[in-house]
Amino acid sequence: MKKFLKNKKLLTIFVLVILVLSMLSISIRLRNKRETPFLVQKIGNDTVSIVTRVVNWPINLVSNGVANVEDLFNTQAENDHLKKQIDNLAQTKARNSSLEAENTQLKQALKLKKTLTDYTIINGSVISRAADTWSDLLVIDQGSRAGVKKNMPVMSGKGVIGRVVEVNSTTSKVELITTTDKSTNKFAVEADAANGKKVHGVISVEGNNQLAFTQVVDGQKLKKGTRVYTSGMGGLSPKGLLIGTVTKTTRDTFGLSDVVEIQPAGNLNDPSVVSVIKRKVEE
Repeated sequence: MKKFLKNKKLLTIFVLVILVLSMLSISIRLRNKRETPFLVQKIGNDTVSIVTRVVNWPINLVSNGVANVEDLFNTQAENDHLKKQIDNLAQTKARNSSLEAENTQLKQALKLKKTLTDYTIINGSVISRAADTWSDLLVIDQGSRAGVKKNMPVMSGKGVIGRVVEVNSTTSKVELITTTDKSTNKFAVEADAANGKKVHGVISVEGNNQLAFTQVVDGQKLKKGTRVYTSGMGGLSPKGLLIGTVTKTTRDTFGLSDVVEIQPAGNLNDPSVVSVIKRKVEE
């Protein structure tokens, strides 16, 4: 003990420890009794709070900016994805519409095959139709390899739309019934008059691309809605192919015969599936 008291360093340290512990004890007791901290402690606390806010402000600013930029990129990516979905939806709708139209025409071609039992049918698709010859020509994907020959009639929908005028190995050109070419071979047609007799004539195109049943002597006996069929008399087409229905009857410019306007039965506006009619040899 004497040595410890003689050692000034140890004695000093011991006294300091006792003082610190005493001050801490007194401080804790005073803090527990006081409702507010000491002024020095309060100043220290406020200073630390202000420094913390000052330090955190740029950090929070940068953090929020990064988050906003990330949200912006995510929004842009989502917007691009939605635009692609809209484009795909529009393409899907257009494709479905095209498939529905083609399906309808295929059903009509199948029905035609069941009714025209005396003829051979070669089904094909339209692959080309030039704008400058829209009402005159179209190209189909069937040719001589499939048995297509020149002058065979072509149907689409419920009626005749034209005739084959050129045949290649895998494609053929079809001249439409609405062509304005005066030198083309016309369809010989017939219809049942109101008196029960047959009325014969040929199909031609009058003004404004109007399909007409001409060279008819007693066309006045044809009622509106009367069906007009190929007569087979021209030697190029089989008998009984539907051309269209009568809409109106007038006299020609010379007053010698009647001009019977016809509403075509075939799909002339947008044919995608066609049927080439092959006449039997015995006919």
